[in-house]
Amino acid sequence: MEIVTKEEFVAGKVKYLRLISQGAVFMHPTDTIYGIGCDATNEKAVQRIRSIKQRTSMPFSVIVPSKRWVFDNCEVSLEGEKWIDRLPGPYTLIFRLKASSAVAPAVNLSSSTLGIRIPRHWISELVAELSIPIVSTSANITGEPYMTSIDDLEESISQKVDFIIYEGEKQGKPSTIVKLFEKEVEVVER
Repeated sequence: MEIVTKEEFVAGKVKYLRLISQGAVFMHPTDTIYGIGCDATNEKAVQRIRSIKQRTSMPFSVIVPSKRWVFDNCEVSLEGEKWIDRLPGPYTLIFRLKASSAVAPAVNLSSSTLGIRIPRHWISELVAELSIPIVSTSANITGEPYMTSIDDLEESISQKVDFIIYEGEKQGKPSTIVKLFEKEVEVVER
C-alpha cells in the first residue's frame, strides 16, 4: 500500500489511472470525508470493497463523470433536475437506474436505484477524465467511525487497498442523501 499526496498523484496520474482501470481499490479524498473507491463497472474490484468494509448489504454510491452521465443512465424527474443543478456539492442523489449495465451488480446489489455524487473537489475532475463512475463509500468498516484523517485509518483497511491519496484532515461529515426515485423527495442529513 502506497500513500501519495495530491501532487504526487497528479505527477504520476497516468500510472494511477491505469491502476484504477485495471481494478485497483484506493482511498480518496472528497469534499466531505475520505472514501474507498474503484471502477464501479468492475465487479471484482467492487466485491473487494465489500470485503474490506465488511458490508454485505446496502448499496454503494458512485462519483459520476458528468451530469450528462446521470441523464443517460438514470430516470430524472423535474425535481431531480433541480437537485442536479446544485452539483457539484455535498449531496448523494438517489435516482432510479434506467441502465442497469451502468455499474457492476455489486455496486447497488442489483437494486433499481443508484446513489450518485459529483463532489465539489478535484476528485470529480479525475472521474471525468476516467469517463467511468467510481465507487465512493466511506473509508471505514461498516458501522465504525468514518475517516477524516490518516490517524483515523483502520489498519485492516489500509493493508487491503492498493494506494491512498491523502490531502490532510477533513472537517466534513458524510454527504446529505436525497432520495429522488419516488413521488415525495426525502432528504436525509447524516
